[in-house]
Amino acid sequence: MSAEHLAFKPKVSPLIPIVEDERQFPVNRIFCVGRNYAEHAREMGNDPDRDPPFFFLKSLDALVPGGGAVTYPMATNDLHHEIEMIVAIGLSGSEIAKADALGHVFGYAIGLDLTRRDLQAQAKKMSRPWDFGKSFEQGAPMTAITKTNLCGHLSSGEISLTVNDKVQQIGNLNEMIWDVPEIISFLSRFYHLEAGDLIFTGTPAGVGALDRGDHLIGRVAGLPDLAVDII
Repeated sequence: MSAEHLAFKPKVSPLIPIVEDERQFPVNRIFCVGRNYAEHAREMGNDPDRDPPFFFLKSLDALVPGGGAVTYPMATNDLHHEIEMIVAIGLSGSEIAKADALGHVFGYAIGLDLTRRDLQAQAKKMSRPWDFGKSFEQGAPMTAITKTNLCGHLSSGEISLTVNDKVQQIGNLNEMIWDVPEIISFLSRFYHLEAGDLIFTGTPAGVGALDRGDHLIGRVAGLPDLAVDII
C-alpha cells in the first residue's frame, strides 16, 4: 500500500545497536519473565517453587536503545528498578525443544524493567492485568546487543545494579528458576517466536524505588554496562 493511502505515517520498529556490527537489530516484541529469581519472588511475597513460568509484555515505545536519560513516568509515585539480562531472538520458530533453544539466540543485552509499582500493586489487589504498571514509555532502557559469537551463551556470572554508586541488586545468572533454554522452549509453545523478539529474563532480589536525579549502572558479566539517568 502506498503512503498516500495511509491515514498517517506509521512508526518504525525500534532499532537496537549491535556490538562490533554496523547493522542494527529491529525489534518485533518484548516478552518479560515474571519472578524468575527465588529471592526476588520471596521479597515480592510469593512462593519461589518451580511453577510454570509466566510472562507479560511491554510495548515497543518502552525501549530506550543504549540507555541514557529516562524521564520519570507519569501517574506514579513509586517507580522501581529491576535489572535483567535480555535474550535477543535471531531465528524464528515454535514448539522449540529445549535442546535446540540456544540455536535461536542472536545475542544478549542488559535491560531495566522499570515498574510503576503502585499501579502494579493496585492491579494485583483488584485481580486486574499489570499493563499500567509494566508497559509505558521509556520503561525498558537497554544496552546494545552482543552477539553470541562474542559473548557465548550466558548461563552464569554476576548480575547487578548500582544506584548512585550503591549496590542495590546483585545475583548470579545461575540463580534463575527457569534458564534461557527453558524460557525459550516454554514461550514457543504459546507464541511463534520471531527474529527480532526480545525476552527479559527476570530480576534478582533488591528491587526498590527510584527518584529523579538517580544514576544507575547495570552490569552482567560478559556484557557492556548499562548506564541510565532518571530525569
